[in-house]
Amino acid sequence: QVQLVEFGGGLVQAGGSLRLSCAASGRTFSSYAMGWFRQAPGKEREFVTAIKWSGANTYYADSVKGRFTISRDNAKNTVFLQMNSLKPEDTAVYYCAANLVLTRLRVGDGNYWGQGTQVTVSS
Repeated sequence: QVQLVEFGGGLVQAGGSLRLSCAASGRTFSSYAMGWFRQAPGKEREFVTAIKWSGANTYYADSVKGRFTISRDNAKNTVFLQMNSLKPEDTAVYYCAANLVLTRLRVGDGNYWGQGTQVTVSS
């Protein structure tokens, strides 16, 4: 079992930055691939980014490449999402996710989920 809690959401103007954090419980955090998804009003939850258990590989949706950066600190059981050059279309609830299998995490198959944190980007 993994429990996930997100921090860092809020309101920011277009072009600004936010940093989300996700704290995970459990002694096996370093075994899990971690990721972020988001869900905008009236839309389905979508993949944003993922990072391998070792941190050696990262993956991004085309819509956020070059603007968002995922990282992790296995010693602190925490994964981060640095979001720069934010756009109004980035407005969504952002969810942290964990899965032992990276390919399953990316498609939302059997993930552990956090409760979500709201990110609102004003124009």
